[in-house]
Amino acid sequence: MSMNFKRHLPMAKEVREELPLSAELAERKAAFDAEVAAVMRGEDPRRLLIIGPCSADREDSVLDYMHRLAGVADEVKDKLIVIPRVYTNKPRTKGTGYKGLLHNPDPEAPADLLEGVKAVRRMHLRVIEETGFFTADEMLYPTNYQYLVDLLSYVAVGARSVENQEHRLVAAGISVPVGMKNPTAGSTSVMLNSIYAAQARQSFIYRGWEVECTGNPLAHAVLRGYIGLDGRNYPNYHYEHLERLAGRYLDADFANPSVVVDCNHDNSGKRPLEQPRICKEVLESCKRNDLVRRMVKGFMVESYIEDGNQPVDGGVYGKSITDACLGWKKTERLVRDIAELL
Repeated sequence: MSMNFKRHLPMAKEVREELPLSAELAERKAAFDAEVAAVMRGEDPRRLLIIGPCSADREDSVLDYMHRLAGVADEVKDKLIVIPRVYTNKPRTKGTGYKGLLHNPDPEAPADLLEGVKAVRRMHLRVIEETGFFTADEMLYPTNYQYLVDLLSYVAVGARSVENQEHRLVAAGISVPVGMKNPTAGSTSVMLNSIYAAQARQSFIYRGWEVECTGNPLAHAVLRGYIGLDGRNYPNYHYEHLERLAGRYLDADFANPSVVVDCNHDNSGKRPLEQPRICKEVLESCKRNDLVRRMVKGFMVESYIEDGNQPVDGGVYGKSITDACLGWKKTERLVRDIAELL
């Protein structure tokens, strides 16, 4: 069967011009990005906390969550740099179902990509303008990165994408940290190869242009656990995993070898209430081993207003319609606990 070209979507530049970032906020973002880069280079002892809903599904509850998060983030800013997850694309293992705000601006309505490309930028822009945060998103579709290029302070490449050549090459041209997750089967070698590619000088075709870039020295590892040959979830955040990775990673030819630990997904066995325990265990490992302490730069946490998840049409305000999340009361306690342990 052939593809049906339905309609021409606006260029990324057109959407950026329609929904612009102010000059004042652009200056503030540059200063914030410099702080984040200093953490990744080991020049700032603070840790990063990339935290928020599994999927940014609707503006009202996402903005409510972000305003709550901004208050507690300000309390701990001497220990933690908080970057909110505003993940607007949702990878699907079987390619069906809700695919995130980009595809479904209204989760219960049919796909509308024309409205979706605007809704994605509007969501990020509202978080920035209303809370002062600068945001993180997953680069599920590399060509769509340009819709958000001036807004994002952190980019994630997911476990299903990390082996893809285009993701690796585009990551090499991004100026903010790009977290390369270990693949779903758990290979550390695949993850390290993806970081090597993202840090290297590259040339490639992108959006109809021949592009050259010098590489991204802030590309780094994200440990998210893995699925074993028996189909079960297995973690890779324990002390032995971190110690073993430090031995390979810190001695190799990488700029700024860094790890962010994803506390949900296979690391938690998709049990989001385990995320606080995982954070605390990793911080304990950092105390036991200086190489691990130097390598671990932060955490990813899936968090929303209500614990758990629900179907797309579930109707509970602030409850995830994708992966289960940690609720707000437990999140607030976790952020303060991490800061205290640091």
